[in-house]
Amino acid sequence: MFATIYHVLRTARPRQWLKNLSLFAAPTFAGMLFFGDTFERALNGFFVFCALSSGVYFFNDVVDADKDKLHPVKKNRAIASGKLSKKAGLFISFLLLSGSLYYAFNYVGSYFAYLLVSYIVIQLFYSLWLRNVIIMDSLIVATGFVIRVFAGGFASYTSVSSWLALTTIGISLLLAFGKRRSEKTILERYKQHTIETRKTLKHYPDNLLDSMISMSAAYTIISYSFFTFMTSPEIISKRISSVLPSVLKSPKLMMLTIPIVIYGVARYLYIIYEKGEGESPARVLLSDIPVLLSVLVWGATVMGVIYLVPLLG
Repeated sequence: MFATIYHVLRTARPRQWLKNLSLFAAPTFAGMLFFGDTFERALNGFFVFCALSSGVYFFNDVVDADKDKLHPVKKNRAIASGKLSKKAGLFISFLLLSGSLYYAFNYVGSYFAYLLVSYIVIQLFYSLWLRNVIIMDSLIVATGFVIRVFAGGFASYTSVSSWLALTTIGISLLLAFGKRRSEKTILERYKQHTIETRKTLKHYPDNLLDSMISMSAAYTIISYSFFTFMTSPEIISKRISSVLPSVLKSPKLMMLTIPIVIYGVARYLYIIYEKGEGESPARVLLSDIPVLLSVLVWGATVMGVIYLVPLLG
């Protein structure tokens, strides 16, 4: 009994729920996170998306079970190893997907719920077809991150700025192509790169992946820099402005986070190319101390600039 519960929880991938924290991006950067019931709405959407994404993971593991058995790492997954049956996986997937949609339509909002439906449809196309189409497979993975940000906006009734959307696209592409690069590295490390674990990996030239990763990293830093310039609080505490030189009377304080993002991106590239990791961004975040610290410092700085600085006056 306890073993079954363990394998169910493991297949649900709670570590991957970290990606769903992006649902808080829209209300946070809009300065609305603690206004009224915004936080409660965003938190509600977060839990629903966690259930939904876990349902998708169960379905993917059922579809990929035979191929996962040939993978040096994924062969240990509960369904691929036979510790959890395919029928049980499909049943749990149906419960999570249908339950999350029911709750979304009745307790979160119709726009949020319809976006979840589109997410499920995209994931179904990905699992059954698009995962075997080179480049398109990475774009679909990146689309999942973008959907999460807009889902957070729908759930909390806050707008998503254009620059936030563009920055999200850049980060999503970096993570998606970095994931593919790391998957190739893992298979080559185990000398199983010819095995049919994922067809597209055989057709991804290293030069193409490296070019897309470099482009995405540069795009992320540039778009985020513009984003911080456009979203810095307009109201600055008189106490702060009184001690600043005249050239900084209207400081764009969010730009203080740019060096942190540059370091985080550079560290992620180091993990991909030097450490040969990066297949799971969530695992990287939890296992690599420099990345974790940079995310924590970035988050604390953002919250301080958006919510604390305006209150100091």
